[in-house]
Amino acid sequence: MSQTNILLEVGTNELEVVEFTLLEQLPGETEVYHGHYAVNVAKVLEIIRMPKVTEIPQLSDPSVLGAFNLRSNIIPLVDLSVWLGKTKAPSEEEGKVIVTEFNSVITAFLVSGVNRIHRINWEEVMSPGAYLASFSSDCITGVINLEGRIVFVLDLEKIVAELNPALALRLDQDLEVHSGAAMKAMIADDSSLIRNMLRDLLEKAGFAVETAFHGQELWDRLQKLNQAAKKQGQSLTDHVQIVISDIEMPTMDGLTLCKKIKEDPDLGQLPVILFSSLITDKLRHKGDAVGADDQISKPEVTQLARRARDLIELRRKQGVA
Repeated sequence: MSQTNILLEVGTNELEVVEFTLLEQLPGETEVYHGHYAVNVAKVLEIIRMPKVTEIPQLSDPSVLGAFNLRSNIIPLVDLSVWLGKTKAPSEEEGKVIVTEFNSVITAFLVSGVNRIHRINWEEVMSPGAYLASFSSDCITGVINLEGRIVFVLDLEKIVAELNPALALRLDQDLEVHSGAAMKAMIADDSSLIRNMLRDLLEKAGFAVETAFHGQELWDRLQKLNQAAKKQGQSLTDHVQIVISDIEMPTMDGLTLCKKIKEDPDLGQLPVILFSSLITDKLRHKGDAVGADDQISKPEVTQLARRARDLIELRRKQGVA
């Protein structure tokens, strides 16, 4: 099953998710528990049958079953049930493999079965909340009610980063520190870890930073700032000079946020950087379609401060900021 080519109109706050199951044998129970999970279709390259897997020498994590060859790409295979600490229920089916690409890395995940693709609105994706997230090692990024089933959206990026710390986001220790008047940035990202990391990065680079949990929260703040600036006879850029946004967020995604900013007669002057694991050669056109000024893949965190500063300086030279 290859990735579908169902076209989503960019900036409509819609997404498609692949729903899949993990079969679990609960302690003291005879019936098998079907856990329902989902991943954004934009991260899925294809869904295949269980391939022939070769063991990797000196593996430190039992959830990594080995690697397989897919069209000259050697891809690691992660058993999601094992990684999540579940007791796999016996099954006559060998399972399905979801091949993903994000953060410029291809990884495959073994699941019990794949149901189907659902088209939903980001407003239907609820935040798991701190309490629920604590039960899942913070690997759940959203909760969806699909046809009466509770479906958990897994943070596959966190899983890959924990399996291979070299792929995790990290700050550049040689980051240039700027003095003088702070440039003002607003950040939207549903990951508290990334929000805090980006705040630290930008503050060290001389920015004053305000953060939001998702696109709707940042949009509401921009509207209030714009109204306040008008009442005080100020420019919006006295309060904010750049917006940096993730793409995958509950309530309002980053593409919709960027589109709304660029279509607004007052807010459209603000440069917008999309900072996401979904920035790939195949998907970059989506950011272009909503008018993003720059797009940066999440592993390239050290470029963010420099490119944000360059965009603000460009606006100043153009007499906008």
